Amino acid sequence: MNEKTEQLRDIFTDVTDGEETITESQEDTRGSLERDERTTAERLENVVAQMRDRYEFETPLSDDDLITVAKAFYEDETDDEIAADLGVDADEIFEARLSLHLIDEADADEVDLAAIRDREEGDATLADEYNVSEAKIRRYRRVAMAQDESRAANDRYRDEFDSILADADLSERMATDVREDGLEDATEGMETDVEF
Repeated sequence: MNEKTEQLRDIFTDVTDGEETITESQEDTRGSLERDERTTAERLENVVAQMRDRYEFETPLSDDDLITVAKAFYEDETDDEIAADLGVDADEIFEARLSLHLIDEADADEVDLAAIRDREEGDATLADEYNVSEAKIRRYRRVAMAQDESRAANDRYRDEFDSILADADLSERMATDVREDGLEDATEGMETDVEF
């Protein structure tokens, strides 16, 4: 050993209380897309509870209903479809969805939200300008408000929903693909046209 290597070895043995070697036991673990040990339901309950506490939103829907709304949103169900499932009005689903920061591109497809966000004119004036009903303008303003609220929280809750629901869907699809690929490999070259 040269002098530098000997110095490093001495430092190492001093630091490790005289141990000549340090080994770390390795654990053979299986990979997973899911890092959180809690169930999807527990994670969703946590996000909804945090949002209800922070924003104190008023809704006749229970936390379980709000979780149903979030799941259905990620399954591309419309407000009308979700409302029919829960036995409520579609407007309640719209409000609940925006309270959860679950904004769809179709929520404001006829108007530029940035353009109406800070406008002080009344609903009637903007409705005439954009050639839509006043109810639509109120709806667009509600979407803009939800968007601002979400951005103020750095889209944290929307990201949580993405992580829980979009990743769960991805994991399920990947697991299905692996099963199908494994079955395909196992049956490759097998004769399937068999007569008895």
